[in-house]
Amino acid sequence: MKARKLLAVSAAMVMGAAGLTACGGGGDDGGSASGDVEMTLWHNSTTGPGKAYWEDMVSAFAAENAGVTIKLQAIQNEDMDGKLQTALNSGDAPDLFMARGGGKLNAVVEAGQAQPLTIDDATRTAVGDAAFSAFTIDDEVYGMPMSILPGGIYYSKDLFAQAGITELPTTIEDLEAVVEQLKAADIAPIALGAKDAWPAAHWYYFFALRACSQETLDAATAEMTFDDPCWTKAGDDLAAFSATEPFNEGFLTTSAQQGAGSSAGLLANHQAAMELMGAWDPGVIASLTPDEKSLPDLGWFPFPTVSGGEGAEGAMMGGLDGMSCSKDAPAECSEFLNFLMTQENQEAYATAFQTLPASQDAQAVVTDPALKDVLATYNEAPYVSLWLDTLYGQNVGNALNAGVVNLLAGEGDSDAIVQGVVDAAAKE
Repeated sequence: MKARKLLAVSAAMVMGAAGLTACGGGGDDGGSASGDVEMTLWHNSTTGPGKAYWEDMVSAFAAENAGVTIKLQAIQNEDMDGKLQTALNSGDAPDLFMARGGGKLNAVVEAGQAQPLTIDDATRTAVGDAAFSAFTIDDEVYGMPMSILPGGIYYSKDLFAQAGITELPTTIEDLEAVVEQLKAADIAPIALGAKDAWPAAHWYYFFALRACSQETLDAATAEMTFDDPCWTKAGDDLAAFSATEPFNEGFLTTSAQQGAGSSAGLLANHQAAMELMGAWDPGVIASLTPDEKSLPDLGWFPFPTVSGGEGAEGAMMGGLDGMSCSKDAPAECSEFLNFLMTQENQEAYATAFQTLPASQDAQAVVTDPALKDVLATYNEAPYVSLWLDTLYGQNVGNALNAGVVNLLAGEGDSDAIVQGVVDAAAKE
């Protein structure tokens, strides 16, 4: 497999959270007079195989480590960032929490709310430096990469066939033509959960990836400057695409992952033909099909090329899912994270979440055709950027996402997106 260049455009990430249960958060290392250790872990798998995975892992770790107890708390994904930030700020953070790198994790580290991890040699070799770079701050690793999650467009092969579509779109003009074919067949072309903002923002991110050079993306990350005209081109390109009315009816009030009426649910139940999403989508879609099994006709293709841009052909955007330890977590926190990264446990993770594991040793377990296409494209990509809201941190990211939703709602434009980002960055 080609050497991974994961998220070459800076990165760090933020995810769930876990923490001391009985002992609460800061100021306690989780130990007790008896020598027993208790930790808490926050994750975002509220149902199904993902929830079972975490239960199995803490049981297996406890079996190998007498006296260590990890208590789980499942939190809805869309509620995670807010609850975690509140817990971190209150000094009552969980011991283990989800992390996705970028500006979000950097802010947590700068606030002294996370601790550097101890990575064993086997884990470091299996994962590689590229994935760890997304979690490295001042030469210390603050997060354990669990999965790689590049984005692209998932689609229903059956609905494409029903509409007479025989070739996958490779340019934005091709995609617009596919949208028209689907509408002519009375099929909602693209599901979009704009109620949660970040799925809508994904569309702007990918147009920016096509419009802006890697150097411009790097400069924006390092200096928080957005004066290159590519940022407004991205908004203009999205506005032009949105004018073709490609999204499902009511997309502004559609959630991303919650129930059959969400954007993932629409694809899972053949109520829409496509969705732009990261590599976690097959697992989410599977949880929302009528039989809660994988969608058998699910396919994937890269975000199309866009004329007039300076982004490299084949560049991708996506994220990493990982776990971090809060500042007062006991030493067993790092030990548990290394335990999760054995080949067997990474294969279990990839199977439970139907996603791409961070460990190269475990990637052979991926058999889903859509995910295999994602991995093949990822391995050929010249570079991969983190999702922009993760990259720029919570405040700037939120401003960016809100600006994109306003544009799609007809209440803003590309200039307003950029100005909102600039204003938010000025307050950092």
